[in-house]
Amino acid sequence: MSRVVPLEDAREKALYGSKAVDLGQAIRDGLPVPPGVALSGAIVEAVASGEDVAIEEVLHWVRPLGGPLAVRSSAVDEDGADASFAGQHLTLLNVRSAGDMGSAINQVWWSANSDSAITYRQRIGKFTRPSVGVVVQKLLDPVAAGVMFTRNPVTGDDERVIEASWGLGEAVVAALVIPDSFRVERQGRVIEKTPGYKKIAVRGVPGGGTVEEKVAKELVEALCLDDVNLLALNELAGRCEQVYGPGRDIEWALADGKIYLLQCRAITIGGK
Repeated sequence: MSRVVPLEDAREKALYGSKAVDLGQAIRDGLPVPPGVALSGAIVEAVASGEDVAIEEVLHWVRPLGGPLAVRSSAVDEDGADASFAGQHLTLLNVRSAGDMGSAINQVWWSANSDSAITYRQRIGKFTRPSVGVVVQKLLDPVAAGVMFTRNPVTGDDERVIEASWGLGEAVVAALVIPDSFRVERQGRVIEKTPGYKKIAVRGVPGGGTVEEKVAKELVEALCLDDVNLLALNELAGRCEQVYGPGRDIEWALADGKIYLLQCRAITIGGK
């Protein structure tokens, strides 16, 4: 069995982790996902241990993607309905080239084996050592990005709840801004649009990594999505539910006039 595969060929969660397999399924079902590769837990651990052969194998697969890149954890038991591991496992955005991949993978592996991550695992009843796969994808340069729930996570109402901000979605996920908020009926009618207060946008920088860039004054409270974008997001929500089932927590990005799926997991239950 290959230790690295194109993302669309990632099928075994025990090898590549939940995130990689779910994104692979999305690609196979025609959902708009940025291209990438899936690394098995075994090769990630080998890279983290400094094995030259493993590093060269990864570079062989990653080089064709070009850059910049996003490097995300894909642990075997990550992103389930019982626990999302949000904030526990590292995501590295704007890794500039394949040559930086060894260091990036090492950082992701260590984040999943950190004291805080292990404590979190124990708190939710997981006492085994994690197998940490990794997803490497072409990084988008989005106009806006954020999160979407295919049903209201607070009330349980059958409506889409969308949060959005300028630039990369890290601004929303890391609560760096008050995002724009939208509610959309399953049939596509927009119920509510609430402007946020978005003073910064997270963007990639030429040397690698990201920066919190000041947003132009006139855009701070301007909605970053229009009705066409909201319709596209509603359609994406419906397609994700067809593929994965109801109650999905989606990360998305708007780039080059197109909505992309970055991640899709079950809405976490019980506040874990």
